Amino acid sequence: MPSTASLFRLISEIIILLLGALLILVAVTRGVALPARPSALVIVGLLLVYSSVRAGLRREPGDTPLSRNIRSGSLFLVGGIVIAMALVPLRYADALLGLAGAVLVLRGIASGIIFARRPAADTRR
Repeated sequence: MPSTASLFRLISEIIILLLGALLILVAVTRGVALPARPSALVIVGLLLVYSSVRAGLRREPGDTPLSRNIRSGSLFLVGGIVIAMALVPLRYADALLGLAGAVLVLRGIASGIIFARRPAADTRR
């Protein structure tokens, strides 16, 4: 039986998948308006990139290097996309938002597959 921590990690990855689906839905159904000050987007993007570096360097118990790389790589890509949204013309904002959503959806799917293929922990003492 999976531990509480691993189930919590699976639920958080499902939330990431749903967030990505929501970003794709917003990008497809309505236009995206950027804030008047794009510096806020740059700050959010830099925070995502910083979080990706921390996620890549931090080891968690029972965590595989593949899942850690997927987590940190997806945060890095989404951070770069958010920074790019502030720098490119407004007509590309919808496509970039959909791309960020697609990265998050792929992360959720990949993490779910890795979780499902992970062997159950041995509970004998």
